[in-house]
Amino acid sequence: MAKKQILLNAFNMNCVGHINHGLWTHPRDNSVDYNTLEYWTDLARTLERGLFDGLFIADIIGVYDVYQHSIDLTLRESIQLPVNDPLLLVSAMAAATKHLGFGITSNLSYEPPYLFARRMSTLDHLTRGRIGWNIVTGYLESGARAMGLDGLTAHDQRYERAEDYLELVYKLWEGSWEDGAVRRDKAARVFADPARVHRVRHQGPYYQLDGYHLCEPSIQRTPLLFQAGTSPRGQQFSARHAEAIFISAQDKAATRKVVQELRQQAVQAGRRPEDLKIFVGIAAVVGKTKREAEEKFDDYWHYASAEAGLAHFASSVNVDFARYGLDEPIDYRGGNAIESAAQTAQANALNRRKLLERFRLGSRYPTLVGDAQHVADELESWANDVGVDGFNLSRTVTPESYEDFIDLVIPELQSRGSYKTAYAEGSLRHKLFGAGDRLPARHPAASQRHVPTATPLARANQHEAAHPV
Repeated sequence: MAKKQILLNAFNMNCVGHINHGLWTHPRDNSVDYNTLEYWTDLARTLERGLFDGLFIADIIGVYDVYQHSIDLTLRESIQLPVNDPLLLVSAMAAATKHLGFGITSNLSYEPPYLFARRMSTLDHLTRGRIGWNIVTGYLESGARAMGLDGLTAHDQRYERAEDYLELVYKLWEGSWEDGAVRRDKAARVFADPARVHRVRHQGPYYQLDGYHLCEPSIQRTPLLFQAGTSPRGQQFSARHAEAIFISAQDKAATRKVVQELRQQAVQAGRRPEDLKIFVGIAAVVGKTKREAEEKFDDYWHYASAEAGLAHFASSVNVDFARYGLDEPIDYRGGNAIESAAQTAQANALNRRKLLERFRLGSRYPTLVGDAQHVADELESWANDVGVDGFNLSRTVTPESYEDFIDLVIPELQSRGSYKTAYAEGSLRHKLFGAGDRLPARHPAASQRHVPTATPLARANQHEAAHPV
């Protein structure tokens, strides 16, 4: 029996400090060059050398201003500020690679769906089907205020808005242009068959539209759909729409329960358990030996900022930890930010002391420290014992953290038969699922498709072919 194949995304962001905060100060770290094209094209080539499935690029709208009610620490430590647009990186990286996929975070709460659908179709064309969309609804009050709103919409209502948004963009991507609508017939002077291009009319509770999708069908039509919601409402949304789900995890037993719940909910939504690829966020500090890895971790630790990690988490749960003593109980309820993160912190009674220890490397993700054998053992355990499909590998010191992983861990996984030795051909969706470029018929987007019909133009062509002059 073939071993389970581990999937890998690099987890990054168009900024200096992403997840492992403070490490931008390390002398070998080059993340301050994030605003140069070479930084991203070099990274893309490195990841493709390691046969990574994709580069998952996070994004936020707003700033982290909950901790100490200011952005002073956020600016000093560059805690995802400044942050540039992730979509504008993709074309250059796609030109520098052939197979690497790109999962782009875009906040639907602030993106007009008509224009957003065009941008994603454009990227799917330019990447030859290698684009994915990480669907987020936003969780920062600062972002809502910056967008001219009085405040952040209630948590579950943000998902109700997302349902309406998804139905609209599905109509554009899947239903506006039929397969076969584009003919590119120069002799007949027909680029597209008008009878196979359809007006979209949408009157939803949050969005209205009357128009045609501006793009001809791309390879995937709908981009590969990522989502990261693990609250009860977030799970319901993910189980209905997502193809790849990104979850945070510390404990294997608790994560196994979440994985099982997500797959069960997918079945309840009319899909299959294997329709979901579930990714866990991790960091890895790898050495040729255990001792080398531990020395590298100690070196990194001297540059990391646990307080910056605390400030980041403060905005994630909308709690100002500066108001609490080191061992004082913290009330995480009623924050209206990332509900699942707040619930987990509340359940584990995480006070400031525990959080600072957890954020020792500036990150709340599990950090694997060891030689290639140890890291591979842990990855296989998460995949086989917990049931996840892959990992979003965050950067620590860049680019060496990715290079170390590629040079040491990837060969070890390949030798065990747990990781591919070559890319499959095809779109990002086909690479991950092996079932073609398009969403399957059981996905809700499929209900927006038009059944191809024999149009007058098509019938005339059929008649001419059958009765040549």
